[in-house]
Amino acid sequence: MCLVIVSSLEDPAGTNIKKHLLKLSNWEEGEEFKGNPVLWSTQVRDTLLVTIEDRTIFHEHLDKEIEVEIGVKPKQMIYISRHTSQTGEPTLTTHPVGNYGVAEYGGETGKLCPSSPRLMTTLLRILKKKAVESNLYHKVCFEVTHHGPILDTPVLYVEVGSNEEEWLKEKPSEVVAASVLELINTARYEEDLPKDIPVLIGIGGGHYAPRFTDVALEKYAAFGHMVPRYQIEAGNFREETLDEILEKTPDVYAGYFHRKSLKKADMRLFKKWFEDRGLPIISSKELRDLNEENL
Repeated sequence: MCLVIVSSLEDPAGTNIKKHLLKLSNWEEGEEFKGNPVLWSTQVRDTLLVTIEDRTIFHEHLDKEIEVEIGVKPKQMIYISRHTSQTGEPTLTTHPVGNYGVAEYGGETGKLCPSSPRLMTTLLRILKKKAVESNLYHKVCFEVTHHGPILDTPVLYVEVGSNEEEWLKEKPSEVVAASVLELINTARYEEDLPKDIPVLIGIGGGHYAPRFTDVALEKYAAFGHMVPRYQIEAGNFREETLDEILEKTPDVYAGYFHRKSLKKADMRLFKKWFEDRGLPIISSKELRDLNEENL
């Protein structure tokens, strides 16, 4: 079992983040994979960095290829990548992987990858801390669940956005690399973090999950898969979608609504779906504040 960090030669931000991972930590070259050397961390056990040549979101079942060709079974995967948006807003983001609707950008229609809520939320907090320390102007936030690839292994993406100018800057990529290293030196897998951290499913809001990001940065809680309002409006959040979410999110404690973004009738229906599965809908008032002791 191992932790796998994935970069792509096709991705300038991922390549830049990888460069800083190699500067900030020690690695040894191993066998080749997809024509590129596998890099094994000499500081974090059972951790490797693989480089592929194609676009990560379309490279399906990479975890299975690693198991067959390298001979190790991935237990957690972290993709270092670019983020693109029409606005070009500078961002540092992290998010779960999968498709609620048609799989236009890799993966499979209506299928999600296993999420890593406690790891991902911890990474968000580290990104925020390091961005502030480095005086970065980037917005640090979650993105909701979207795009491929499809994997059987728990996975998260961490990205620099949102245009080529930002992808090629040194400081944002260095902050992401340093954040990933701090994370994996603290915890590589979900079970390495406290089990009492409540895991929430986020429903509503926009693509950059503003309410869920605020809760994650202020409260003792973690978010797994998140469903934005635009997927609800497109008819892509159904009862069977919730079942897929619950199957692909470990230790779910409750649902969390971005209430201002949802219709009352939808909230009543979604609340029933959660309660039928033994899960409450909670508010932020029911969560403990985040502090130095439980950070």
